[in-house]
Amino acid sequence: MNDASVSGAARSAKNSTALRVLARLGFAVNGLVHILIGALAVGIATGGGSTDADQSGAFQQLASTPGGVFLLWTVVVGMFALGLWLLISAFLMPAGDSKRRWARRVAEAAKGLTYIALGATAVPFALGGSSSSSGSSSSLSGTLMSSPAGVIVLIVVGVAVVGVGVYFVRKGVTQKFTEDISLPREPMRKGVLALGISGYVAKGIAIGIAGILVVVAAVTHDPSRSTGLDGALTSLAALPFGVVILIVIAIGLIAYGLYCFVRARFARL
Repeated sequence: MNDASVSGAARSAKNSTALRVLARLGFAVNGLVHILIGALAVGIATGGGSTDADQSGAFQQLASTPGGVFLLWTVVVGMFALGLWLLISAFLMPAGDSKRRWARRVAEAAKGLTYIALGATAVPFALGGSSSSSGSSSSLSGTLMSSPAGVIVLIVVGVAVVGVGVYFVRKGVTQKFTEDISLPREPMRKGVLALGISGYVAKGIAIGIAGILVVVAAVTHDPSRSTGLDGALTSLAALPFGVVILIVIAIGLIAYGLYCFVRARFARL
């Protein structure tokens, strides 16, 4: 099979109605997950949280509700479809400046792999099992810290995660997220912008703190500090005015989830 036929097959798959519908489903289920994470973060802030405020905690919440298994498999299908659509989009990136094109390809491919990873995380819960993202993060960090090279890798990963957090904050503040959707008319337009700005900024802050914790864990040789998103949110509660800050970020994560529902409808696919 030559390059032209491969590109043609990829373009046909990307433009297929089925994959587009499932990709929009992916945005919607991502919104549901973030709303649940935000709600779990509120529980941490108010002292009533008993579940990790991250993807694993959200999936655990879904698994414990009536019809939760159906919702979890919907999450799996939606996340995998969205990830596949983004990977195909990266492959079909139009010609232009070589360096910029490859940077965009890498970014789109990274997003695609992230969504596929989230879908894979949901599979054990859909099958009746469970897992802990924070526990897995600590375990992996401990394994890497057993060698000097591993510590360096952890620091690089932590800095990269902080960079992702900065990217989300910047995308929210500059409203770059509007490039991903076809904005509706007023008065809905203002509401969508408010959700996008607050959502992206809140998520960026949470991701950035998670990255900082990875760096701290590597520098102090303490893998227990590397606890992912749940650890990042929990650490906020211990700060002065931390509960208030955590509630604000939790509301922002819920706003991001609502924005994802809007994106499911208005995304430029």
